[in-house]
Amino acid sequence: MSALFPPRHILRGIFLIPFFFLFFSFLFSLYAQQNQGSKVPCYGDTIVVGSIGEPITLIPILAADSASQEIVGLVFNGLVKYDKDINLVGDLAEGWEISDDGLEITFYLRKGVKWQDGVLFTAKDVLFTYQKLIDPATKTPYSGDFKKVEDFKIIDDYTVKITYSEPFAPALASWGMPIMPAHLLKREEDFKKFSRQPIGTGPYRFVKWETGSQIILEAYDDYWEGRPYIDRYIYRIIPDQSTLFLELRNRGLDYIGLTPLQYQRQTNNDFFKQNFRKYKYPSFGYTYIGWNLNNPKFKDKRVRQAINYAIDKEEIIKGVLLGLGKVCTGPFVPNSWAYNPEVKPPRYNPQKAEELLAAAGWNRKNKAGFLVKDGQQFEFTLLTNQGNEGRRKCAEIIQQRLKEVGIKVNIKIVEWGCLLDIIDKRRFDAVLLGWGLSRDPDCYDIFHSSKTRPKEFNFVSYKNEKVDKLLEQGRRVFSRERRKEIYHEIHRLIYNDQPYTFLYVPDALPIIDARFRGIEPSINGIGYNFIKWWVPRKNQKYK
Repeated sequence: MSALFPPRHILRGIFLIPFFFLFFSFLFSLYAQQNQGSKVPCYGDTIVVGSIGEPITLIPILAADSASQEIVGLVFNGLVKYDKDINLVGDLAEGWEISDDGLEITFYLRKGVKWQDGVLFTAKDVLFTYQKLIDPATKTPYSGDFKKVEDFKIIDDYTVKITYSEPFAPALASWGMPIMPAHLLKREEDFKKFSRQPIGTGPYRFVKWETGSQIILEAYDDYWEGRPYIDRYIYRIIPDQSTLFLELRNRGLDYIGLTPLQYQRQTNNDFFKQNFRKYKYPSFGYTYIGWNLNNPKFKDKRVRQAINYAIDKEEIIKGVLLGLGKVCTGPFVPNSWAYNPEVKPPRYNPQKAEELLAAAGWNRKNKAGFLVKDGQQFEFTLLTNQGNEGRRKCAEIIQQRLKEVGIKVNIKIVEWGCLLDIIDKRRFDAVLLGWGLSRDPDCYDIFHSSKTRPKEFNFVSYKNEKVDKLLEQGRRVFSRERRKEIYHEIHRLIYNDQPYTFLYVPDALPIIDARFRGIEPSINGIGYNFIKWWVPRKNQKYK
């Protein structure tokens, strides 16, 4: 008689097959997640970032230096931010509406976002930040973006309407300004404590700041966009690029910006190829000499133009950058839509430099071979920041080239915080520095003649009435094509005036430990999606 069911021992085997299948599937899944080949992000580990600069303050509206902005960008959010394609997308605002005439922006804020002390973020925090930005007692370089606001209205806890007195093209982008917590900053004395112990809404919480050593952040579990995969972020302050590189080589750092020499020659061995990943892309910024235009030596435009002819920028790019950069021709970089390709840098021409200097009255030389006018030798001090080997070498080339046309240059290397204090007090002849630029070409804060007060960005005291009017006009026009025309003219005028000697646009050269995954280079660099970086469990270094 045939059986209606299989024999018992076969039946037992049939029941065991699903069990073993599930058990081994679980083991395989666990193994995959713990191994490098896994594509499933997991939590854990620490990233140790090295930098030569120490933040000055962690109050967002006062953070003007790159070191401060780096930490602020992890602890705080603005209403909007730039994505990988440099498009503005929502951050603390989930959406917005702009009126047809461009005079009103209504922001719809995210609900349920918490400050890192557990208090809910609301429209009151946006209002508070705005009020501090326009307060004359607040020494912020960013106030100009908000003085065109005619009315700020809270519609409800999660809606604000901002009305401008006139069209303001950078209006939307300006609300990338990090928002501060109103409930923690009611008194002036609160700001002093907050500058060293900030609380934001961002992906990382502040833990501690050891002056001159490091800043430690940890992942914020309740971050609205999702907890970052990397548990901790350690920002180590090492004010010397050679020491930074040695620490990287000893695996004490995970992430630094390489010098051109390190990128081209010192990281092409098997050790670095196996343990690190290098990236290269045009930076959105430039390096320049800023002249104190209140100094009688530099008031005459012909002198500044002469210095531009006397410095061989290609020599600097080849000798210092090892070819990893381009000559800068003004306040906009080649990958900006505002860049004017018709502005061409003059070729190195010391003879032309001497002619311009002579026309400006510097037509005699003393026994030492330096130019003299009214009994005064043409001599000045060029300041730059400690720890930046590239700028030191650049200064030495400039020193030699200007000596050849009769100008004596004294180089002074200064600690970063001290240098900023000297600049703020306008106690300098010339400074060798760099600007990191906003994606919007509005450079009102840097070049408008109204922005010369302490803590503001026009510290060279540049003034050109036509440039002022164009900068104002560029803010009132929404058409990209019309704005391009305006900024092309600004580019031409500023380069002709030479308030800066524009030197070069360097390539960004970051290097990162190979254990990190999720890095997706784009035209916006690599840091835009940092909260999505992760390390497979097998490769995690810090527990």
